[in-house]
Amino acid sequence: MKKPSIIIGKKQIIMTCLTLMLAVAVYINYATSPDIMSDTDAFTIQDKNENIRYGETEFVNAEATPVSGDYFSQARLDKLKDRDQAVQTLQTMIGGGDVTENEAIVNALDAVQVSKLIESEGTIESLVKAQGFQDCVAYLDGENAKLVVKTEGLDQAQAAAIKEIILGETSVPAENIRIFEVK
Repeated sequence: MKKPSIIIGKKQIIMTCLTLMLAVAVYINYATSPDIMSDTDAFTIQDKNENIRYGETEFVNAEATPVSGDYFSQARLDKLKDRDQAVQTLQTMIGGGDVTENEAIVNALDAVQVSKLIESEGTIESLVKAQGFQDCVAYLDGENAKLVVKTEGLDQAQAAAIKEIILGETSVPAENIRIFEVK
């Protein structure tokens, strides 16, 4: 009888390593992810003497109060964390050894665009605060601009001034600019 031979090649070793790396990544993600039900930064909606938790969603017609902390500081932390992840991903892609020259150029251009968006967000926030608003957070993605402003009431002149600031700093079309009020 012929004895079966087990041949382990490079492809099998690479696939095994990738599978193990994926399993470790899933485990680390599971172990380090926060428990959703114990999240204390979530908003609590008061409705008929009941506490209903809806994550970080704030309803327009309901009175929402943050359980702890300030909306703007939490929004800045979330935005910073998202930007850091995007920058880390771009750095990984740029530093990859098997990247073609065209891919490296595209990745470098993406990194420059992200850094310009971060700089523009900071400039817009500073200029809006200089207009007399207490606090604000800007979100830019290249095609859209969203600005959350802390105010007791926004009139048309103030909205127009904010829009002019955003138009002066970015190339976003005027119809893609959204201004949100937080009291």
